[in-house]
Amino acid sequence: MSNLYDYKRRPIVELLFSIIIPTIILMKFSGDDDLGATKALIFALYFPLSWGLYEFTKYRKFNFIALLGLVSVLLTGGIGLLQLDNQWLAIKEASIPAIIGLAVLISTRTRYPLIKTLIYNRKIMNTDKIKSRLDELNTTDIFENRLLIATYLLSSTFFFSAVMNYILAKWIVTSPAGSSAFNEELGQMTLLSYPVIAIPSMLMMLAIIYYLWRTIQGLTMLRLEEVFIHKETQ
Repeated sequence: MSNLYDYKRRPIVELLFSIIIPTIILMKFSGDDDLGATKALIFALYFPLSWGLYEFTKYRKFNFIALLGLVSVLLTGGIGLLQLDNQWLAIKEASIPAIIGLAVLISTRTRYPLIKTLIYNRKIMNTDKIKSRLDELNTTDIFENRLLIATYLLSSTFFFSAVMNYILAKWIVTSPAGSSAFNEELGQMTLLSYPVIAIPSMLMMLAIIYYLWRTIQGLTMLRLEEVFIHKETQ
């Protein structure tokens, strides 16, 4: 029988909890004859917040990006419930991906660059075999330079998200916080964020993975099935 851990790996369920359900609540149930602006906002925020908390308790280890996601949800709720100026919403929407982008850049000065956590890791690539072949062919230094380029490209995807988040928030959310119109606009922004921001960012991420794959193939002569990890079917 499938459990909730299996659902976490299903994009449809992730999309349902994070975007679809909150959007429907905000856009359709914020009127005074329904839940009202405040209750609708609290109810809509419950779904992504509870899903994020579930992931924290399930993995039982620190996840920087997941933590930022939870903070983002809480800040969105705080801005709406405290009826703060909409400028703070735009700043909040831009700040989360911008912080991640800066963290990616700063990590290049440490022993643990974030690209090795997000992309070049043992769950995605056979890093031990790659390292062994790089050492054998004396191409490790070239690979490290290419990995640095990939890190800069990775950070650029988050900066792209930051700019687009800010533009989208300023463009769509114009009504006073705490009103039913504000909730409806927040729902529209959430809905549009997927095709406008998430999909382009995903394509950029896939392009980085392809860049790494071409780099590894050229420097190690390993085949595709030797580079990427394949889960065994049970």
